[in-house]
Amino acid sequence: MPTTIRIRDESTSGTPLGEAVIELLTDRVDVRELIRSRVYQEVKDYNARGGEEFRGLVRPTDAETTLNGYRLRKPRQIDWKRQFDRAIEAFDQGHILLLVDDRQVEDLDAQLVVSPSTTVTFLRLMPLVGG
Repeated sequence: MPTTIRIRDESTSGTPLGEAVIELLTDRVDVRELIRSRVYQEVKDYNARGGEEFRGLVRPTDAETTLNGYRLRKPRQIDWKRQFDRAIEAFDQGHILLLVDDRQVEDLDAQLVVSPSTTVTFLRLMPLVGG
């Protein structure tokens, strides 16, 4: 039975960066599939509407970071598989943290049981700037 969940993006300071709703095919999912579903949906939505700004988990190739997302230098269709690979790499490298019901999940193969009341938060870590 499909399950709809709300996903939030936040900075490490707790500042909300965005929110989306995705539908999962089942209430049991591993972290890899949760990321795949999220990335697939956001790329599908962007490709349907187009434009210069992409609001997603990871920056597409040839895009600049903006306040609310990423600006593509030239509007184009985005490849969801490439974005998924980039998201998995960012997760593996610790650039993205995943909290499910306020508990950090670190293993891509971790099994989750989700419901419409499940809180899923992606924290994007920003590199420190300094000299």
